[in-house]
Amino acid sequence: MKKLINDKSHFLADMMDGLKYRDEKIEVIEETVVVRRNKKTSGVALISGGGSGHEPAHAGYVAEGMLDAAVCGEVFTSPTPDKVLAAIEAADNGDGVLLIIKNYAGDVMNFEIAQEMAEANGHEVKAVVVRDDIAIENEEQRRGVAGTVLVHKYAGFLASSGHSLNTIKEKVEEMMTSLHSIGMAIHPCMVPTTGEYGFDLQDDEMEIGIGIHGEKGIYREKAEPVDKIIERLLDELSKYNEHDDLVVMVNGMGGTPQSELSIVAKYTVESFKRRNMKMAKLLVGDYMTSLDMQGFSLTIVDASDELMKALEAETNSDYFN
Repeated sequence: MKKLINDKSHFLADMMDGLKYRDEKIEVIEETVVVRRNKKTSGVALISGGGSGHEPAHAGYVAEGMLDAAVCGEVFTSPTPDKVLAAIEAADNGDGVLLIIKNYAGDVMNFEIAQEMAEANGHEVKAVVVRDDIAIENEEQRRGVAGTVLVHKYAGFLASSGHSLNTIKEKVEEMMTSLHSIGMAIHPCMVPTTGEYGFDLQDDEMEIGIGIHGEKGIYREKAEPVDKIIERLLDELSKYNEHDDLVVMVNGMGGTPQSELSIVAKYTVESFKRRNMKMAKLLVGDYMTSLDMQGFSLTIVDASDELMKALEAETNSDYFN
């Protein structure tokens, strides 16, 4: 295994130290909890997190206009309840806390345990669970993937606008009814803590419906030109959104060159034009990755007036534009 690390057992600790040097707007508490250096004095606090390996998610979105704290677990491993509790206690300013949880068993369990502990300590805490990955047919079992970042931005706008905890939870849950994603890969990720690839893939194959924890897809095909891949993914996404005025996110999986993401963006826009669908906003970049996986995901969500305002609102995150 060739990785730019010293010791695989220190992967998370070394990464957290590096984050402190990279971003002066944050600080790290309790070893793995990222919080804003300048804590806001009012408004609902937003907390997300999960296993590491998805950078810039989630710590990269701890910034004005987005999250107040992010809890980092080991690579592809949920953070423990005590760390989530520490984030709640650090971020809560008295106006309540919203937990934004990706739908993975460990994340849901540990965040909910922390929620119960925090409520017992007098904190007002609500939670939303993101289930945007349509690769999973059963809606309750769908994974939270790149669409989670749009939830961070929307909820951050609502919190900055002074909405109450219950209102933000209701509005986010309504927004998520039209939030759908699907991803693909042409090369799996190398997991630094195991020294193994998430799955095996031949040079002439691609995986459709991959997860963000190195999971293989729901099916495998011979590799196709990118325009054909986009048509394949949009055919699946179009089953779920009745509106044709959509926000679209082209998300890199970590090992995809920006040049290739631009090519994906081109053919995604062209496909929308052929389908007579309106693209209200296009976001392109590495938002929710899977280490060094080569591939991309597409996320769509209905473009409400309020969501458009949220996406245009300022944030000082270095990773959302």
